[in-house]
Amino acid sequence: MPTQPSSSESLSEGMQFKTNIIYDDQVNNDLTVNRHDVAFRFAIGPWNEEIKTPHSVLPMKLSVGLIGLGADWESRYRPALRALSDRFEVKAVCAAVQQRAERAARDFGALAVDGFRAITERDDVEALLILSTDWIGPLPIFAACDFGKAVYSSAALDIEPTQVHELKKRVDESGIAFMAELPRRYAPATLRLKELIATRLGAPKLLFCHERLTVEDSTNAYDRSQFQAAALRHLTELADWCRYVVGTEPTSILSARNQPEVGGGASFYQSASLNFSESSDHGGEGPLAQLSIGQYLPEKWRDALPFRRPASLQICCENGVAFIDLPSTLIWFDDAGQHSESLDSERPVGEQMLTHFHRAVTSLIRKTSDLDDAYKALTMVTAANESVRDHKRVLLNFE
Repeated sequence: MPTQPSSSESLSEGMQFKTNIIYDDQVNNDLTVNRHDVAFRFAIGPWNEEIKTPHSVLPMKLSVGLIGLGADWESRYRPALRALSDRFEVKAVCAAVQQRAERAARDFGALAVDGFRAITERDDVEALLILSTDWIGPLPIFAACDFGKAVYSSAALDIEPTQVHELKKRVDESGIAFMAELPRRYAPATLRLKELIATRLGAPKLLFCHERLTVEDSTNAYDRSQFQAAALRHLTELADWCRYVVGTEPTSILSARNQPEVGGGASFYQSASLNFSESSDHGGEGPLAQLSIGQYLPEKWRDALPFRRPASLQICCENGVAFIDLPSTLIWFDDAGQHSESLDSERPVGEQMLTHFHRAVTSLIRKTSDLDDAYKALTMVTAANESVRDHKRVLLNFE
């Protein structure tokens, strides 16, 4: 243990102290950290005599560049960056629509620049928040690897699985911190569900996940392909959520798709059966997840969207059952009866994810599992599409 300095004494050169570093949902109570390491990551305040650690450990402020703003800028990222202004400082912004970039730049006292390379090459940018890659694909991530910039990517699930192999190799070789956005994992109801599985509900056995969306009225082929791509993105996130909640790897998937004309417009519906049995046979005793994503209600029928809508996520476990509406509603039943939990007071998902990214960048431990998770989610949906094409169950191979 370190010797205790006087209350007015600051940490001396080379002094060590015990601290708790919370990283990736784990706590290490015995990690000894050198002052030089911590000073590089954090601003250190006066020594706290009671807990034998610095009295105020202030998070390092990351200088970030925004690449793309995406559909969730106003509802998720802008409020999150405002709330986390002690952790993030926006230095530069680029977007497909220059006016949006200029407006966001003014909002944060940053500079609107032309193109992602102009941001990546800046010396005053330490990390990239890639919030949309609709027009440039994975190129900003490759550039970040070249310039040693940490990456938060909201678009990792929009990358072709064939590109993920190369992307993973480049990220591993560069040594940068990388986080793929998997928002359902960070929802307060999901985090609480994981606690209940470990303490009250027991192991998952059956999962039912359904998402029902509206379809914008359009006869434009590009618009139709866009909403199909959005539906597949939701299906990818649902598959990842099931894998995360179950905690084991699925072995096979069977899927079906229908694209009828509804209400005078195109629609999209796809279902999938995800088998977690150890055996890849059709049967087995492992968990089974039923997923479905539907865009079949035209915009003019929007009032029907919430009518008698079941819980988005239902999970039957060894000792109980839970009904979840993300991000913050959880109702569960066990032998003691019904338990209703509203987690609206928890930090919003956007803040949760960016806080996790900040921790990944400033932590003394490098985390690389996010890209693996994104790759496995994409692999599941690619296999689902193969199942649709070949009309058969497809074995999953994550190698």
